[in-house]
Amino acid sequence: QVQFVESGGGLVQSGGSLRLSCATGSIWKLYAMGWYRQAPGKQRELVARIDPLRNSEYIDSVKGRFTISRDNAKNTVYLQMNTLKPEDTAVYYCNAVQQKAPFRDSIALATWGQGTQVTVSS
Repeated sequence: QVQFVESGGGLVQSGGSLRLSCATGSIWKLYAMGWYRQAPGKQRELVARIDPLRNSEYIDSVKGRFTISRDNAKNTVYLQMNTLKPEDTAVYYCNAVQQKAPFRDSIALATWGQGTQVTVSS
């Protein structure tokens, strides 16, 4: 069963913006949600996390540029990405994540979707 469907990726020039969307099932509105990314040859990493009360956290490299949000009425989680850099190039995934674990140790709770490709050209 598909838990999450990511969309909104694409090719953008350095400095540009994209907004990713993640369609989820209604069950996940009670969970913290995260956006991950995986660049070629690298491990998947958690980029941003938002809890059910909409408190958010980010890795240092995207702070001030990315914003995670959620619309529980639409069962959708978003990632607004501004001032994109070539190093942001990756496949982006969303998933439910552990809420109380430290950000870096937060584990994904469900199976992965197909992700959405983000490519930033220099």
